[in-house]
Amino acid sequence: MKNIHEVVEKNVGLLAIFILIAISFGAMVEITPLMFQQQTMEKVDGLEPYTALEMEGRDIYIREGCVGCHSQMIRPFRAETERYGHYSVAGESVWEHPFLWGSKRTGPDLARVGGRYSDEWHRVHLLNPRDVVPESNMPGFPWLAENTLDGELIEKKLRVFKDFGVPYTEEEILGAKDAVKGKTEMEALIAYLQSLGTALK
Repeated sequence: MKNIHEVVEKNVGLLAIFILIAISFGAMVEITPLMFQQQTMEKVDGLEPYTALEMEGRDIYIREGCVGCHSQMIRPFRAETERYGHYSVAGESVWEHPFLWGSKRTGPDLARVGGRYSDEWHRVHLLNPRDVVPESNMPGFPWLAENTLDGELIEKKLRVFKDFGVPYTEEEILGAKDAVKGKTEMEALIAYLQSLGTALK
C-alpha cells in the first residue's frame, strides 16, 4: 500500500493544488489581519502629500529605475536602525501608490535620506556619484540637469492620487503645472529625495 504523501508527490496536478492551498492559507493568515488594524491605515502625524515638484521627482525616480537598487523600508533590526534611522512604519506609506519599498540594496536605503544631505550634494551625486562617494557603483544621471519639465500631466496625476485618498486641494491641483513648468528633472528628483522620511520625527 502506498503512503498518502507518495500519491500526492507523484501526481503533479494534485501537488500543485495542495501547494496553492498552502500558499493561500499562509497569505490569508499574514495579510488579512493587517486589513483590520486601524494603525496600518492611519497616517503618521506630520505626513504631508507630495508637492507637484516632488510628485514629478517620484515619477523620475521610478522611470530611472532607482527602486531597483535602493530600498525605502528600514527593518526593525539594530544594524539597520543604527545605520539608517528609525524603522519604517505603515503610517508613512498610506499615500504611496505604488509603494516604492524595494527589496534590493545595491545602494543604501533611502527611507530617511530627506534632509541628510544638501541639495548641492544630491546634484553632484546624481551627476557623478564618485565625486562624493568614491566607492560607489551607481551610474551618473547627467541628462536630469538638462531635461526640463513641461507639467502637462501633473494635474491628472494629482487628481488620480486625490481619488486614492490623498488630501490635495483644488488650488494645489490647479497650480501644479505652474509649480513645475521649466524646472529641471534634477530639481524634481532632489525635491523628492529631500522629502523622504521627514514626516516621522
